[in-house]
Amino acid sequence: MAPNRQTDETPGVPARRAALRLLDAVLRRGDPLDQAAPPVLRAIERGDDRALAMAIVQEALRWLPDLDALIDSATQTVLPDDAKARAVLQLMLAQALRLGLPPHAVIATGLPLLMGGPRRLAHGVFSALLKRGAALPDAPTLPPAVAARWDQAWPGRTAAIAAGIATPPPLDLSLRDAGETARWVEELGGLSLLPGHVRLPRGQAVESLPGFAEGAWWVQDLAASLPARLLGAGEGRRVLDLCAAPGGKTMQLAAAGWTVTALDKSARRLERLSANLARTSLTATVVQADALKWQPDEPFDAVLLDAPCSATGTCRRHPDVLHRLAAMDELTALQAQMLARSAAWLRPGGTLVYATCSLEPAEGEAQAAAFAGLDPAPIQDGELPAGIAPTPQGWLRSDPGMLASEGGIDGFFAARWRQG
Repeated sequence: MAPNRQTDETPGVPARRAALRLLDAVLRRGDPLDQAAPPVLRAIERGDDRALAMAIVQEALRWLPDLDALIDSATQTVLPDDAKARAVLQLMLAQALRLGLPPHAVIATGLPLLMGGPRRLAHGVFSALLKRGAALPDAPTLPPAVAARWDQAWPGRTAAIAAGIATPPPLDLSLRDAGETARWVEELGGLSLLPGHVRLPRGQAVESLPGFAEGAWWVQDLAASLPARLLGAGEGRRVLDLCAAPGGKTMQLAAAGWTVTALDKSARRLERLSANLARTSLTATVVQADALKWQPDEPFDAVLLDAPCSATGTCRRHPDVLHRLAAMDELTALQAQMLARSAAWLRPGGTLVYATCSLEPAEGEAQAAAFAGLDPAPIQDGELPAGIAPTPQGWLRSDPGMLASEGGIDGFFAARWRQG
């Protein structure tokens, strides 16, 4: 019988081995981390070890160019050509310099990943760097392609964006009842940036927090909550939430009094949406369908299209997006198709909100500028958190460098139109 790696290896090594596999999945295969993680982490029994593996690989991805610069400064040998040794060192340095783990523990759990490889060299590089007091900069260095793209898209903002992704974000909650904001701020010990929002420090055990079991709130980044807010109170009117799973916007809309149809292509993600609805005692009609093929029986008073995109705006919590970029031509073509279909499903006087969690203008500003057929309904100052103003065109544009003193915000774009 093959040995059980979980129990036979040095404690802590399985978590590091999982982190190494995940780093390879992102950097070599281009897989999204949240898709690569479940099968890799399934063999790890302890929840804290699974969380540690994710934290290690996320910090390595967040600081990858800076970790590489340190490694390169300490060796002129064959290490740069040894991809596995470099990856192990990236993970080891992330643990020591970002997670604050003791060097002896990092060495004891890292070097076994190089059985049959350059263990002595990796040990020497790691030890030499720590001995000389190696440190990371205050803000991560963005990968060259990302920096060049964002320098062009957002002149003068790149440094602030980089500073905004230096640490994982705080925990944002959306409340089922916005009228109880003050109560939950006090009970949870958080702060609120808008009615119906509470922000807590990261690292909370979500399911053990007051209000979770009774469905008083759900986890949702502040930026992700803004598009649904742009539709206002539902008063029983019908709204279509396109690409609805895992359900944050569906629950917002239902809580705001809309009669919601939640459509998504993924059956697995819709299971999570249905579970979230059950926990919060909110209701929606859930439809599994391809939005490019589906047709409604009757038009809607509003449509919220949170379109598939590169998700580069979520780089604070998903640093893997910094190291892979989906086929933009395919995505922008899909977004334009979905926008056109969404507009055709509106009643006269109906409202359409288009949103993407992207920092790429091609997926936001360019789509809105090219879209025709509906009347613009510009976003107003009072609809956004203090510190974020609508663009001159009346659109929402946030980036991770904004609201820095309050804990930051994801990168998002949103625009709004009305059917004449």
